[in-house]
Amino acid sequence: MPEVRSVSFGAWLTRGSRHESAARSGIAHFVEHMLFKGTARRTAEDIAQEIDSLGGQLDAFTAKECASYYVKVLDDHLPRAVDVLADLLVNPAFDPGDIEREKKVVLEEIKMVEDTPDDLVYELFTQRFWSGHPLGRPILGVPETVNDLDAATLRDYFGRAYTGGNLVIAAAGHVDHAAVRDLVTSAFGDLPSNVEEITNTAPASMPGLLIRDKPLEQCHVCLGVSGYPQSHVDRYICYVLNIVLGGTMSSRLFQNIREKRGLAYAVSSGFVSYRDGGALTIYAGCDADSVVEVVDLIVAELQQLRDAPITSAELVRAKDHLKGSLVLSLESTSSRMSHLARQEMYYGRQFTLDETLQAVEQVTVDDVHRVAKELLVPGTVAATVLGPVDGLALSEQQLALT
Repeated sequence: MPEVRSVSFGAWLTRGSRHESAARSGIAHFVEHMLFKGTARRTAEDIAQEIDSLGGQLDAFTAKECASYYVKVLDDHLPRAVDVLADLLVNPAFDPGDIEREKKVVLEEIKMVEDTPDDLVYELFTQRFWSGHPLGRPILGVPETVNDLDAATLRDYFGRAYTGGNLVIAAAGHVDHAAVRDLVTSAFGDLPSNVEEITNTAPASMPGLLIRDKPLEQCHVCLGVSGYPQSHVDRYICYVLNIVLGGTMSSRLFQNIREKRGLAYAVSSGFVSYRDGGALTIYAGCDADSVVEVVDLIVAELQQLRDAPITSAELVRAKDHLKGSLVLSLESTSSRMSHLARQEMYYGRQFTLDETLQAVEQVTVDDVHRVAKELLVPGTVAATVLGPVDGLALSEQQLALT
């Protein structure tokens, strides 16, 4: 991207919370925290000051299937930034005192989810929807497993997971490929290259209804059905279907629930996809007295999507939205870096922008109808309601998709 001066550089670990045991739930996320607490060469304050002195941004996150560490700096500062990032990933200290302090931080983070109802309802939905499967467990872990962590356990996990064979390096911006390759070879060359074999099992979804009472101003509703894995051949059709259903302000759910009836401020749909499974989910926040009506309207929209083709105008609008949002996102170095890394992790190759735009353009009305009929099967809907639900007259029969 020669037109910019910035560089986004990321080290992506192909291990996440789904690769933990139930007894070690939350360890991937905890290790991510600990890598910022200091190394053999730098204290936590040193790390922060060095990145701040570059005017850069250093951050990380843990997801179900990966962990990402990334930095954004001016092109002239890339060597120093890579040196800092590599130091975190190669030489973490895992100081026992830091571990005990960070446990308190993570426990507060867990409490924060409990106090963020739109996050909590999705967490509760996922735990029930994929009950008994690693994808159903919270990324943060639970207090019991977090409190059990110690330096020996963290070092053992780090040694098995943080290897060269599990890392994908991606960079985007004003960079030279050969120069970046040399930086990576020098900075990450000490990492072992072995990869521990991990057996993944595909998740099985559990339909039904979960209602949890919590004193809130609103009720938060999450509905969902099983979706396709990340690399499914029909993924672009799913993207179009989601835009029509609830992905934009002109979508059916937004127009019929918010604009025409005023029942919710926030209402939307989304696809989440993993290597071997996925889900189509719908979220709405509404008054407790409106929950039943909102759920009925959502189910009616799902049935309509399954039983009748979308219009040609909806198809064109959805495809134009997808293509436009993709092109705009790739103008950001950080977005493009993430895009490169995810393609490498899931597909082992890079799709050109033209390939992606062509795949979106090839989606037809019949394609969307076919996929809707495959996904929206009677008896497969799951729902979670969180909020002041005392006396809520909602039953599983209302989710039936008859």
